[in-house]
Amino acid sequence: MRPAPDAPSAGRVVVVGGGPGGYEAALVARRLGAHVTVVERAGLGGSAVLTDVVPSKTLIATAEWMTIADRAPELGIRTDAVGADSPADLLRHRIDLGAVNARVRTLAAAQSDDIRARLAREGVDIVAGTGRLLDPEHVAVTEGDGRERVLDADVVLVATGATPRVLPDARPDGERILTWTQLYDLTELPERLVVVGSGVTGAEFAGAYTSLGADVVLVSSRDRVLPGEDADAAELIERVFRQRGMTVMSRSRASSARRTADGVVVTLEDGRTVEGSHVLFAVGSVPTTRGIGLEEAGVRLTPSGHVEVDKVSRTNVRGVYAAGDCTGVLPLASVAATQGRIAMSHALGDAVRPLQLRGISANIFTAPEIATVGVPESVLQERGTHYRTSMLPLSRNPRAKMLGVRDGFIKLFAHAGTGTVLGGVVVGPRASESVFPLTLAVTHRLTADQVADASTVYPSMSGTIGEVARMLHQRTED
Repeated sequence: MRPAPDAPSAGRVVVVGGGPGGYEAALVARRLGAHVTVVERAGLGGSAVLTDVVPSKTLIATAEWMTIADRAPELGIRTDAVGADSPADLLRHRIDLGAVNARVRTLAAAQSDDIRARLAREGVDIVAGTGRLLDPEHVAVTEGDGRERVLDADVVLVATGATPRVLPDARPDGERILTWTQLYDLTELPERLVVVGSGVTGAEFAGAYTSLGADVVLVSSRDRVLPGEDADAAELIERVFRQRGMTVMSRSRASSARRTADGVVVTLEDGRTVEGSHVLFAVGSVPTTRGIGLEEAGVRLTPSGHVEVDKVSRTNVRGVYAAGDCTGVLPLASVAATQGRIAMSHALGDAVRPLQLRGISANIFTAPEIATVGVPESVLQERGTHYRTSMLPLSRNPRAKMLGVRDGFIKLFAHAGTGTVLGGVVVGPRASESVFPLTLAVTHRLTADQVADASTVYPSMSGTIGEVARMLHQRTED
């Protein structure tokens, strides 16, 4: 809500970047009585809404229907279509990628418009243009027509995000050689999509396009898919990918890509080549921090180009804060939003709790999904932490059996002495929803016994969470 008309002014805040970190910060600053201006060049919501999170998850949600259709025969649902072995085979012939992507773009634009309307209702000024720091108290904005205006600021928040990393010998053309921001311009399903990069983004798109019916080749420079994730979860996903017909090339690093008459050729560092109709490069991102006056204003950047911040989002320059992917703290929209809110609360003198990553949950939208929270098992091992772990496959869960779910598990880590929940992994349908009880447990330092004591619905997927927690119970000796 807007501050009362006679509320004392809390100063002038200029937010450079209208993504989750930027617009959430703007809302907090308005509630605290500041005059707020958001500078955004592409559209409110930033890349998270327009070209990344919202579009990709909308596409994945469409692909999920194909995955569900694959389970139809074992549930007793049959099709009499000639030449179709399953409902999924029938549906593959009906995929209209142009219509799918049109819906993706429409939903993203609608979400952006909703954010714009919300900011306007709250009294936030919105300026379309590119922001650049002149010094810690002035932001120059270059508008679409080339005109420049200067905004005065008592507080500046930089929330400029990141852009896809591009290999020098694989420049995207938006037609055959693509970044993940360009996929939504495709009107036909690629006959053979080569995905370079097996991290979160690469795995998500590779899985989605496989479900949509494309022939997919996933090129991974590491030993396995999702090298930075829980080993058991990554192993399961790679097995599922292969079962669904995806070609996974491990220990294969791409060096270049070039167009041919009707497709692309990707060359690997060892000289091998991979041919396809299209190639998607998902090899990380680069922070959008160069050329916007940060270094000239004295803001310290890391060697990777990220803005260096502390746990309340301060930079080394008084009055200048930063939030989101440009900081490199954790590339999640939820973290960006939290950083932005913390920054404004701190800058404007409100009570603030520094950012705590321990209780941040993350999700990979493959099929099945992978949700994680707390300290990863690999880190517990590296630290020499004394912990106990329990794990159960979802295939034993009665609700999973009813739904034909075969792939997935719940895994929990607890301190060996105190029983405190240190972390957990959920792999299965809607893992992003199911991980919340574990997020609460990690955030509030609950013990496995406390989680186990909570009642779960029968039958439900969450019942396995309670069962896994009960497995960690240690009898107290008299």
